[in-house]
Amino acid sequence: MRVPEVTVDWRSKGFWLPDGARSAAGIARERPGLFDGLLTWPVLVLRRAAAEANIATMAAYCRRHGWDFAPHAKTTMAPGLLKAQLDAGAWGMTVATANQALVLRRLGVQRILIANEVLDPVALRWLAGEPDIYFQVDSLEGVRAAKGKVLVELGHAHGRTGVRSLDELEAVARAAVAADGLELVGVTAYEGQLKAQQEVDDFLDLLVAGVDRLAKEGLLPAEPIVSAGGSAWFDRVIDRLAGVKNTRLVLRSGASVTHDDGFYRERTPFLRVPAEGPLAAALEIWAQVTSTPEPGLALVGMGKRDAPFDEGLPVPMEIRRVDGSYAATTGIEVTKLNDHHTYMAAENLVPGDLIRFGISHPCTAFDKWRHIPVIDEDRRVVDVLETYF
Repeated sequence: MRVPEVTVDWRSKGFWLPDGARSAAGIARERPGLFDGLLTWPVLVLRRAAAEANIATMAAYCRRHGWDFAPHAKTTMAPGLLKAQLDAGAWGMTVATANQALVLRRLGVQRILIANEVLDPVALRWLAGEPDIYFQVDSLEGVRAAKGKVLVELGHAHGRTGVRSLDELEAVARAAVAADGLELVGVTAYEGQLKAQQEVDDFLDLLVAGVDRLAKEGLLPAEPIVSAGGSAWFDRVIDRLAGVKNTRLVLRSGASVTHDDGFYRERTPFLRVPAEGPLAAALEIWAQVTSTPEPGLALVGMGKRDAPFDEGLPVPMEIRRVDGSYAATTGIEVTKLNDHHTYMAAENLVPGDLIRFGISHPCTAFDKWRHIPVIDEDRRVVDVLETYF
């Protein structure tokens, strides 16, 4: 795939460019420091070494277990990172919407899974003419609307999309096979909303039974695609689907590319299988203390427009004082976020201090930033990512 040239200017949040514009290539040649004046606060940055290590880890993990990898692009929608994942051996990319599929196709991605149902006739007309883009169906209405290549989706009670029983799975599959202009290429599921391992295993076992049932009924092609896998239970997906034969097994975990310091740090499968990992947090937000108006309270210039907050609040990791010295964040805690303010319980902060925050849930971090500086381990800017949300 191609990565369009990136240019930053006064519209690029986190960069301070009141006059003129800068190219990512030019910035990379100069390698300015994080605190040298190119950036202002708050700013989300990506640690290059951590992201590269995560990409390599997941690629190797899938190879060891004989799975193909189609990481979920909706996490980043950043061409630079998507290309790195494809260059590492990803079989394709996953998206959540037809609009995201259009973006990836225009970037040159050849194989795309839409991990969702598509019923918009405008999008369906385009999909029908595009090779190697697959989407999901879980209803007879979806089958009647669809053209192109589809996977029938199995879901679970109180979950997202997907039929709730094997009888429904077979009924939708039969309708897809019988429909003109439609090709049933496999079966898909998503286990990520389940909370307990036994629930996950039971659901994945049902998926295996569904694949076996459809194959015995002659409803699947010779080598169907069987796909599952969020970023919290991919080890169980690998384990429970190990016995599925004569299929193309495709894992879709997307948050692994940057991991985090909150939700996935506590839920990564590599806590259960440490020899297979690890992943490292690659995103951090630097923001400045702007006020300490009363004892025990510090206000930081960062808010809901800058940091994810749906699966946990930002995590203070390090203090950089005005004089350039560093201090630990012991006893400091984020208590809430407004649109542009973070409330912190803290005694030892003063206005002007910078805080390095880890984030929780990368899937709602990238969409808040059009341009993201990439830094090396010396905290020098070596690239700029552009996001396509």
